Amino acid sequence: MCDVITIGSATMDVFVESDDANIVSVYTKNKKSEFMSYPYGAKVEISDFTSQVGGGGVNTAVNFANLGFKTSAIFKIGDDIYSDGVLESFKDKDIDLSNIVQDPKLSTGFSIILVSFQGDRTVLAHRGANAQIKKSDINFDAIKNSKLLYIAPMNGDSTKVLDDIATFANENNVFVCFNAGSTSIKKGFNYLKKILANATIVVMNKEEAALATQIQVRPDTRDEKFSEEPIHPDVKEMLKKLKVRDYQVIVITDGKYGAYAYDGKNFYLCPVFDGPVVSTLGAGDAFASTFCAALGRTNKDIGKSLMYASINSAGVVSAFGATQGLLTFDQIEKKLKENPKYTYKIV
Repeated sequence: MCDVITIGSATMDVFVESDDANIVSVYTKNKKSEFMSYPYGAKVEISDFTSQVGGGGVNTAVNFANLGFKTSAIFKIGDDIYSDGVLESFKDKDIDLSNIVQDPKLSTGFSIILVSFQGDRTVLAHRGANAQIKKSDINFDAIKNSKLLYIAPMNGDSTKVLDDIATFANENNVFVCFNAGSTSIKKGFNYLKKILANATIVVMNKEEAALATQIQVRPDTRDEKFSEEPIHPDVKEMLKKLKVRDYQVIVITDGKYGAYAYDGKNFYLCPVFDGPVVSTLGAGDAFASTFCAALGRTNKDIGKSLMYASINSAGVVSAFGATQGLLTFDQIEKKLKENPKYTYKIV
């Protein structure tokens, strides 16, 4: 019996950094877009290169285990050199691998992560087996006997199982934390609403929330710092629309501006925990899974759980790899004591 079961993707991530990368900003009348570029037709020198195992199912399973939970992971891989790397990475992790599905007819997910000098990244992703999780692949008894089902973003045909697993978990009194991905969001709010209705905790970034709710954040000239009115009214409307059940907590992350939460009564704002940024890959997985885990640790203190999540996410972005900088609860609480001015607001 496990405390937590995660379901999501597993990939072999190859990180590539080049001093020749450029960040190009393109402005139109209504928006600004940024692109990573390299000289066309040139042979570009790589300044740094490494490979790590990643994917939402892997990253969150490693985080929950690191935080002290008995954890199992459901993800799908092929039978190839990359699946060997995925399985090898778990040898020193206390994670139950009995629910992993391996299909020799499919290729294991693979990603090339182009890292910029600013620490942000562009991901070239081959979904492979990650997009082929079927209902028959899932050990529903394991979900029934767990306390929390964490659903990481899923891709392709794998999204077809979302409604079934969320409904099953809810009917069997298993808490569901749903970190929605763009593939499921693009199916429309009516589709998403059925899954949201079975989730206790829902986490999205602002761009995903805008896509899900069809609410766009209008330009705002207010001070970008931690002001007296720090949450944009359009973000508040997103939080309200995503909350479809009384018992739910909705969280929206907003990059360098922090994270917002709504429990039906209060709106919460937690700033980013300051620290060096090496790579942002895995930051969202660390934040969402830590928030879910911290609610039990803090006796359902939403604001404090946001702080735990922000600190652990800051640890991840400070290292090169999606799980390299993960912290334990003791390490997070030590940082809280060392930074007494770091706090959240109820607005």
